[in-house]
Amino acid sequence: MSRQFHFISGLPRSGSTLLSAILRQNPRFHAGMSGPVAGMFNALQTEMSGKNEFSVFISDAHRRSILRGLIDNYYAVQTDAPVVFDTHRLWCTKVAALHELFPGMRVIACVREVPWIVDSIERLIRTNKYQPSSIFNYQAGGTIYARVDHLADKDGMVGFAYRALKEAFFGEHPQCLLLLQYETLIADPARALHALYDFIDEPHFDHDFERIEFDDGSSFDQRAGTPGLHDVRAKVGSTPRKTILPPDLFRRFANESFWRHPEAKQQNVLII
Repeated sequence: MSRQFHFISGLPRSGSTLLSAILRQNPRFHAGMSGPVAGMFNALQTEMSGKNEFSVFISDAHRRSILRGLIDNYYAVQTDAPVVFDTHRLWCTKVAALHELFPGMRVIACVREVPWIVDSIERLIRTNKYQPSSIFNYQAGGTIYARVDHLADKDGMVGFAYRALKEAFFGEHPQCLLLLQYETLIADPARALHALYDFIDEPHFDHDFERIEFDDGSSFDQRAGTPGLHDVRAKVGSTPRKTILPPDLFRRFANESFWRHPEAKQQNVLII
């Protein structure tokens, strides 16, 4: 069965799970939380490289066929939907390969003002005060400053995703990328989804933003020591709140939303 693949990526705590929960209301679509496909894609690239002594028998044609086959075959037993969205923050580093493997594919990068991403993660950690989280390698000690440094590290939950997003944003395939701002998604979901449908060239669908259902992540979140990580409210909307970050930490990230800077317009990336 021929399918169209698209990819959801971007920053953590920025609405990717909410977006998937909305998209799956459309019977043509399959979407979910972050899964194993991107990690397997990455591992196969490594194992087909010069690291493997038998790589002399592996051509780029083999690599393309195997990597495309990974995604095709994974979803062949997962869904009959003609349009599949796979979610992972790693996809922003794979745009060039995905562009070649899946003509017509699009990457939807979910973004959010960075201080509020950090605030959201810290709030989640404090809610689950009795069990350490995989986000911090199950370590129970440390201060908020140590946790934020860990998040912002090049391999941290926020730092890696942020750098990957910039790689895609300033890369050679801006026509394949859409930045969906969390602030837009929760304030005006109808406009956000209308723009997304146009971007992926799909007929519009009447979504119900008052009845969102998603319960796929509870087991994963429990094992990760972070219950609630993939929780989605039943109704799209925002709840105004005050940050729990110390002022200096909030200011540290206040200017990091690069897609809102004037020079970002030069990249011709669609931002909703």
